Amino acid sequence: MNVEELKKAVAREALSFVEDDMVVGLGTGSTTSYFIRLLGKKVMEEELEVYGVPTSHQSRILAIESGIPIASLDEVDAIDIAVDGADEVDPDLNLIKGRGAALTMEKIIEYRAGTFLVLVDEGKLVERLGQKMPVPIEVIPAAWRAIAEELEVFNATAELRFAAKKDGPVVTDNGNFILDARFERIDDPLDMEIELNTIPGVVENGIFADIADVVLVGTPEGVKRLER
Repeated sequence: MNVEELKKAVAREALSFVEDDMVVGLGTGSTTSYFIRLLGKKVMEEELEVYGVPTSHQSRILAIESGIPIASLDEVDAIDIAVDGADEVDPDLNLIKGRGAALTMEKIIEYRAGTFLVLVDEGKLVERLGQKMPVPIEVIPAAWRAIAEELEVFNATAELRFAAKKDGPVVTDNGNFILDARFERIDDPLDMEIELNTIPGVVENGIFADIADVVLVGTPEGVKRLER
């Protein structure tokens, strides 16, 4: 099975977690896109009544196209389950997220969800966070250079993320910039997550520590379920 087939497999498995009358947080990214399309099909075919709370413009547009009724965060009393991907998952189910630049709203919604379900292929499993991926950090545009310099205190090197199909840097849905920070080691993800958010000008960072409840992992042998 190739990576795309593994993503589809975990997306199909995630559907079993969604029940009638649920409010579902809809994450951002390629794996979650498969889930949103499949959920829309289930809504249509089984007359499932759910509301989706999108984490980005991308997931909002895809949910509308897929026929999923959507609501904003301030229109719902609670989020029953949030479904999203991750860029890295360590053995304690701590995550790095944010390659899609939607980390701030993802963290807001997923923190408030009764269950946070993470969908990954086995290539996203790492021994420690930061092993393969940098940590995305959403920053106020005027402060990006000062924050990049401040990150040197953490023995990190940070680069401003530039867009692929437009001139200039990536601009988030919130109108901010993204710094991608590479650390020598992240020994305590929760402590690092908190410390990064104390830097003035940082909006949010892509370490999601102690938040994932269930991780579905796509492997050639089938979907494996990891729980905290």
